[in-house]
Amino acid sequence: MLLLNFSFYAWFVIPFLIFIARVLDVSLGTVRVIFISRGLKYMAPLIGFLEILIWLLAISQIMKNLSNPACYIAYAGGFAMGNFVGIWIAEKLSLGVVLIRVITAKDASQLVEFLKSADYGVTSVDGHGTTGQVKVIFTIVPRREAQSVVGLIKKFNPKAFYSIEEVGFVEKGIFPLRKNWRDYRLLTWLKPFRKSK
Repeated sequence: MLLLNFSFYAWFVIPFLIFIARVLDVSLGTVRVIFISRGLKYMAPLIGFLEILIWLLAISQIMKNLSNPACYIAYAGGFAMGNFVGIWIAEKLSLGVVLIRVITAKDASQLVEFLKSADYGVTSVDGHGTTGQVKVIFTIVPRREAQSVVGLIKKFNPKAFYSIEEVGFVEKGIFPLRKNWRDYRLLTWLKPFRKSK
């Protein structure tokens, strides 16, 4: 009976704990990189500390169980799942702003007016494309609203070319009046770590 319990612990419990530890540390690593890119200079080191502490716990179990292939599989599986979970968390946090650039040959006045009426800052310029005259539209929006703006673009011109780029820093401009980031419950724990302006 004792041998059966040890076998269950060695082949299931330890690999499961290693898997969970890897999911946590890889997810934290993804969040840490996002925090660094967003300038959360006090939060990123704290996340990094937790990330490495968990990684050390996982790797110490691997070193103690070198003859157990289930631990290797759990370690690799946890890494893979941690990437997935980290990306999911990044999407849920939706920190920062993005630049949406639209290039369309079709008349874009309706799209421009609709974006303006929604309080988005819009810049449009005339241009020349491969097929002739085009209108180039720029707008900077909070990342969490990018998909709704893309929906508007597709609604007004399904064939429009658009690209979305990360914006590291933005100042001034016209932005829609939305909830302050402090009003989102998921992000309230970041309040002490935000850069003071």
